Amino acid sequence: MPPLLFLSLLLLSSAAAADENAARFREAPKFYNSATCPPIDVDSSDGGGGACSPHVLFHVAMTLDHSYLRGSMAAILSVLQHTSCPESLFFHFVTSASAAGGGGAAGEALRRSFPYLRFQIYPFDESAVRRLISTSIRPALDKPLNYARIYLSSLLPRCVRRVVYLDSDLVLVDDVATLAATPLGESAVLAAPEYCNANFTAYFTQTFWSNPTLSMTFADRTPCYFNTGVMVIDLGRWMEGGCTARIEEWMEMQKRMRIYELGSLPPFLLVFAGRIATVDHRWNQHGLGGDNFRGLCRDLHPGPVSLLHWSGKGKPWARLDANRPCPLDSLWQPYDLYQTPFALDS
Repeated sequence: MPPLLFLSLLLLSSAAAADENAARFREAPKFYNSATCPPIDVDSSDGGGGACSPHVLFHVAMTLDHSYLRGSMAAILSVLQHTSCPESLFFHFVTSASAAGGGGAAGEALRRSFPYLRFQIYPFDESAVRRLISTSIRPALDKPLNYARIYLSSLLPRCVRRVVYLDSDLVLVDDVATLAATPLGESAVLAAPEYCNANFTAYFTQTFWSNPTLSMTFADRTPCYFNTGVMVIDLGRWMEGGCTARIEEWMEMQKRMRIYELGSLPPFLLVFAGRIATVDHRWNQHGLGGDNFRGLCRDLHPGPVSLLHWSGKGKPWARLDANRPCPLDSLWQPYDLYQTPFALDS
């Protein structure tokens, strides 16, 4: 077979596979702004649809990874379903630059399932961070796209000042507008729920704590653990503070000295722990995926719930497919847009 013909057939086969994958997600219902939301002027110059439109009230950023696409689709549905102004939301999706234009199969799935969604897809050059990544306790944490949140300030349009960053393994059961409106005070770059009862020292190695120069990093603050899967970020302050470069410096240090074991979280803690604005714990009921090794079932933390987060090894869609769900996976299932092949043929 001539090489050119073989390449053409390969491309056609890939496109067909991408189209089939996208079709496995059913279309979500459209949700409308309530009467209390500012009206959208559809006759404005950009149709009210661009990221910089004055009609956009809130911005949400997520990564778009094919292996987590099912979780992403559920997360998006949950945000739209529970916000009072869904038409005034704008989504920013960061995906691998190696994906086909427009986000590849993941982007096509978004367009089919959410035909009215206001969003933009940004290609992420993984080579920018690949050289900085050190192996961690779980391979999934080492994917370059897992570090894309570090580069949001340079990827998103400058008009986007504040953004809510969300992981793909969560669902909201409350209005994201409430989370987006979290006060950041006079200087905080980001806000997130803090967990000061966690053993903070466990996030760094003995090499770190035994080095006086390194351990003095936290000398002027009271650091607490926070989960980077749910954050409210002021991108302007992030840029002004050179936060991307500061995180990269710690990652370079990690390559030389092995000062932590857990993916992209520790460099965030090194830069921000003890200096963030606090968010109520209801906005990140995390750890529902169990630990990073076994993914055992876990219960909710005490208190109210606005966001359920299956951080950890166990993901609800995988456990449901294996017919070994945890009790709380039933709370994720109503947002699952995935259709089995049997359902497609019916």
